[in-house]
Amino acid sequence: MSAGGASVPPPPNPAASFPSPRVTLPVGFDILRTYSGAFVCLEIVFGGLVWILVASSNVPLPLLQGWVMFVSVAAFFFSLLFLGVFVSGMVTRINANWNFLDFAYHFTVFVFYFGAFLLEAAATSLHYLRCNTTTTTEPLLTDNEYNINVAATIFAFVTTACYGCSLGLALRRWRP
Repeated sequence: MSAGGASVPPPPNPAASFPSPRVTLPVGFDILRTYSGAFVCLEIVFGGLVWILVASSNVPLPLLQGWVMFVSVAAFFFSLLFLGVFVSGMVTRINANWNFLDFAYHFTVFVFYFGAFLLEAAATSLHYLRCNTTTTTEPLLTDNEYNINVAATIFAFVTTACYGCSLGLALRRWRP
């Protein structure tokens, strides 16, 4: 009671002020039966291949391929986390606009992976560049590193395409 005798209203319930989570994708293992779930699985597989291939080439051009390694490793783990949140059902317990988060995640990773693909292609194209050592000129990339970088470039392109397809599907679900 206040000094004038009127009662003080109770504070608002903070849980009631948040909207319920907006999720149009299925939760649990049913997400793997959708195109979005299939593309996320492909992103994980092909992104892991890019990571392995670039790492196995001993990163001969760290200035260019360092970004490729960062993007492939980060995207691999964030895609695993993203898929894990949907498979575990956590999306129903976290109040967020998951349709927008799906769009924002795939847009960001698509832009980063497209840049990584371009840098990996640029690093691969330097195969015939000759470096002047003390007495002889040697190719910048050995034939083995060149072949591995060609494969990494192809898989980076495929991974970028998977993120682009996921971005298109997320854009269709997200209605601002």
